[in-house]
Amino acid sequence: MTAANNAPLRKVTLHAARSKEFPEGSIRHGYDFVAPLTEDGRIDIEAWKLHRSECFAHRFWADEPAMHGLLIHRAGGRGGSSWAFEWKTPRAARDDEDEGFRFGDHVFKVGEYVSVREAEGDLLTFRVASVGEP
Repeated sequence: MTAANNAPLRKVTLHAARSKEFPEGSIRHGYDFVAPLTEDGRIDIEAWKLHRSECFAHRFWADEPAMHGLLIHRAGGRGGSSWAFEWKTPRAARDDEDEGFRFGDHVFKVGEYVSVREAEGDLLTFRVASVGEP
């Protein structure tokens, strides 16, 4: 699958990074999402606009039920716009979202670190574990 502007759709997997809660990090806690990435690994907003319905998101959290939804973009917010995971699972509240902290500024390449602000307000750090075909 290829998005506009030669930004191919890629599946990004994030695993919990080392933290107080996860001293060794955790492959059982994280997110998978699909987004059009430029050659340098940044989300291409113009390609996303054309392929937003293909930009799936998945939250996996140890023994909790998985959450499924979409990667969404909003004007406004911190930095003028924001990216978030909007959950479409039955157990999710209507406004249940996890916000990618400055996702528009980040490079999604293996080994890089990003943060996600969960719906409860906690800011958690994740390591990009893989980037590949959706």
